[in-house]
Amino acid sequence: MNPVLSLEFVLLAALWGSSFLFTRLGAAEFGIVPTAGLRVLLAALFLLPVFLVKGVWADFRARAKAILFVGLLNSGIPFMLFAFAVMHITTGLTSILNATVPLTGALVAWLWLKDRPGGSRMLGLAIGFAGVTLLVVGKSGFSATGVAGAGSTGITLLAMGACLVATLCYGLAASFTKRHLTGAHPLATATGSQIGASLGLAVPTMWFWPAEPVSFTAWAAVAAVALLCTSIAYILFFHIIEQAGPSKALTVTFLVPVFALGYGALFLSETITPWMVGCGLVIICGTALSTGLVRVRWLERAT
Repeated sequence: MNPVLSLEFVLLAALWGSSFLFTRLGAAEFGIVPTAGLRVLLAALFLLPVFLVKGVWADFRARAKAILFVGLLNSGIPFMLFAFAVMHITTGLTSILNATVPLTGALVAWLWLKDRPGGSRMLGLAIGFAGVTLLVVGKSGFSATGVAGAGSTGITLLAMGACLVATLCYGLAASFTKRHLTGAHPLATATGSQIGASLGLAVPTMWFWPAEPVSFTAWAAVAAVALLCTSIAYILFFHIIEQAGPSKALTVTFLVPVFALGYGALFLSETITPWMVGCGLVIICGTALSTGLVRVRWLERAT
């Protein structure tokens, strides 16, 4: 990558890493559903001008139903699940579980699209999910200072499960996009998906709207996660894909937990345990193999 693109890459990781912090601050006052609903609504409003770009509006109109639907899978449901998760486990742990997205994506593509992974990718799936298992086994070591319910094994497992269901939604959305939205302008998909998620969460957001006034800090946090971590991050991501290709763009997954762990420790006084870091490294190694970024030659020859 050239220096400018490298800077964009690090900025994208920093933005996505901060999404867990901002979601935690927003959900603490808005609640889980309104935080997710506001995030996608503000992101959709911010992205609306991209419809003026040549070809974007035409692509959206031609595939509107599929794009709106994928918005629920790729934004609406996962954002709610992560908002729930960060209320009960650390933002750092949430980000590590989020790093399994390429693993679940590869698994869904294998089962749904019959995109059978080679030997290296199979090994990566096994290693990655082993890392997740180790995290679950060591769940008792992950409690966040000041996070209600973090010491409860039951709610901790439920929150970790919510993260994994969210990554499954991302995997389903990726395969759905490949099957039904191949060739669509990426900005049409990005903007339309936020509109779809906004429509899907509109009624639940109003139903669960907080009865008490919300502080400026919570409003600022939700605005930040919508504008910085969703709208601008999407634009950066698609630009990196265009300039460097999807494989290199995907490696941003490795950096996101680093920033998230740092933000959590700095602003929320969360503890970073050696077990958490070790499991995170196992997951990252599995992700590198499962996405094809790293290959084991003898396994490739064997398959």
